[in-house]
Amino acid sequence: MATFDLNLLRVLDALLREGSTTAAGRRVGLSQPAVSAALARLRDALGDPLFVRRGPRLEATDYARSLAVPLREHLDSLQRLLSGPEAFDPATASVSFRIAGSDFFGEMLMPELGRTLLAEAPEVRVHLLDLVPTNYADTLDRYLADLALIPRQDAPDWIEWEPLFHSSFCMIARRGHPRLAGVEPGTPVPLDLFCELDHALMSPEGRTRAMMDDALERVGRARRVAMTLPFFGGICRSVATTDIVAMIPGQLARHMAPILRLEVYKAPLPLPAPLIGLVWHRRATTSPSHRWLREQVARILRPLNEGEANLPG
Repeated sequence: MATFDLNLLRVLDALLREGSTTAAGRRVGLSQPAVSAALARLRDALGDPLFVRRGPRLEATDYARSLAVPLREHLDSLQRLLSGPEAFDPATASVSFRIAGSDFFGEMLMPELGRTLLAEAPEVRVHLLDLVPTNYADTLDRYLADLALIPRQDAPDWIEWEPLFHSSFCMIARRGHPRLAGVEPGTPVPLDLFCELDHALMSPEGRTRAMMDDALERVGRARRVAMTLPFFGGICRSVATTDIVAMIPGQLARHMAPILRLEVYKAPLPLPAPLIGLVWHRRATTSPSHRWLREQVARILRPLNEGEANLPG
């Protein structure tokens, strides 16, 4: 195999089909002398005459005939392999996808995606993986996830990016919180009061500082982070049953408010609305199944956009 010219197999297949060097040459686009030269090389490489002349035709030897069917099958398989990605039919496909992201997407993506799977792709399975943001590139590179959903950030050049939505942060508190009785939901919480409240912070790594703390520091203020949790769901449940408050993405705040009897307030200071996007390894860009998944995720999440009508690329 180290020295065998695999192009000779196409010539052998043509000779087995046609029984003539001239006709075989027409099939593979070679001259009759070139086919004869290829046949000589095949005989030498395989240690068999392969064909004997019988009048105007070449008759295959027993060994050559034994090669005909498996050779054709392997060449057909190779042709399919090199013909590009196969079409993807979600109605019949059986495939599994892994999406890396925070549990925000457990609420804002997975229920609707689940309905899509049941209706259009009954044998397709999707797994949402917990993601520590600093590990997302390694997760994609090592085939541990097919997609990641993260705020825009610096990325390796093999990462593809599709912007989905801007997400502002709001403060949530339990309905009837005694310290917020004079503050109208939907309005900014006074800065002094905000800093006096006990806060919960979503942090997979247990960090006690986030974007809100940077904004407070710029005006010479600070808040007290009473607890950190690795999941937004735990944040919302803790806020709903205590006097702790929290800053969480606005879409999730408005979604969970009627479920857990929460009130939603604006931050006391302006904060940027991070741009959340879909990222994947460039090697998967042309895959029809991967493209289908990306389209479903984008269809569900793009309506969450709170910022500019046209998202940047």
